Amino acid sequence: MDSEHFTSRLELAAQLEASPWARRHTRDVLGAWGLMAERTDTVELCVSELVSNAVRICEETPGAPVTRIVLTLRYLPGELVVEVADGFHRPPVRRTQVSPEGENGGFSSWKPSPRSGGYFQPPTGGKVVWCAIGLT
Repeated sequence: MDSEHFTSRLELAAQLEASPWARRHTRDVLGAWGLMAERTDTVELCVSELVSNAVRICEETPGAPVTRIVLTLRYLPGELVVEVADGFHRPPVRRTQVSPEGENGGFSSWKPSPRSGGYFQPPTGGKVVWCAIGLT
C-alpha cells in the first residue's frame, strides 16, 4: 500500500453533529484502506478538532452564508493528511492549552500534530486547515 495514494471527501452540514459523523467516516475510511490499527485515535482527534473548529467559526459568524464544511482524508506513503475546508477567510487560531472538558467531550485546542497549518483558497474563497499524521 505504500506506493498508492488514496483520497476521501465528505461534505458535512456546519452543525454540532458534524464531528461524530466525521469521526465515523474516518474510522470507516481507515478500515477500508487497511490503516485501522495505525494511529486511529490520533487521526480521530485531529478530525474532531478540525471539524469542531470549522463548525464553531460558522456558528460564531452571524448571518454566515457558510452552511457546509468539507473533510478530506489523503493517504500518502507514510502519512495521512486531514483537511477541513470552510468558506471563511478568518484564519485558524493555534491554542496551546488542552481541556478535556471541551465542547462535545473533545478538546478545546488546535494543535493536533507537529505538521499542521492552513491556507486560503483563491478564487473560490474560504480556507483549508490541515494536519499530517505520520504512519510509520
